[in-house]
Amino acid sequence: MTVRTSLALSAVLLALAPTVLAQGKNNPSTPANKKLFCWEEKGQRVCSDALPADVVNVARDEISATSGLRTGGVGRAMSEEERAQAAIAAQQKMIDDAASEMRRRTDAAMLMSYRSEEELRRVFNERTAIVDNNVRTARYNAVSLREGLVSLLQTAGDQELAGRPIRADMSATIHQRHAELLRTRRLQQSFEAQRAQLDVEIADILQRYRNMKGITAEAAEEAATPAMPPARN
Repeated sequence: MTVRTSLALSAVLLALAPTVLAQGKNNPSTPANKKLFCWEEKGQRVCSDALPADVVNVARDEISATSGLRTGGVGRAMSEEERAQAAIAAQQKMIDDAASEMRRRTDAAMLMSYRSEEELRRVFNERTAIVDNNVRTARYNAVSLREGLVSLLQTAGDQELAGRPIRADMSATIHQRHAELLRTRRLQQSFEAQRAQLDVEIADILQRYRNMKGITAEAAEEAATPAMPPARN
């Protein structure tokens, strides 16, 4: 039998806890791993010896029915928005870690590994190409998702104007596409910010490389300028 108690009844149970626990220990029919689940519901603390289906995703504590001690707990399930934010944060951390590792390797090997600024620029070009590809992909996906969402909204609007109800599956698809569009736009903004930061980082490393090598700004500019072919008579 499921026991579900409100805050007031929980207080009574707490007062009777020593007696109940003693009876539980002496009762061979009480399983040793029996648990109680406690969660917040409409501002009240609710406890039950079985977990209702409607609170599976709610934060809760797990309490031993024999000892009365908390044995664990489960945090609430993340919303779709929170999962999207977590995915963005994880991807941004991966990008930041890669950039940090690149800076470390570049600083350590700059004088020994790169004989010229051109060699160093080739390394930067690889990173730039990766980030540029991420930006282009995110922009393309955002445009594609927006066009698809606009088409769905137009279809739904036409159905409403015709006096027909919008189907549940179409409504769910519209919400899903909208969430995907918002997530993709956040990724796009993140990649664009990363691209702008990469330009600043490359300029900083190039300047430090020139300082280490004793290359003046004039010499660096002259080396970066392609030679003009000789004029024909």
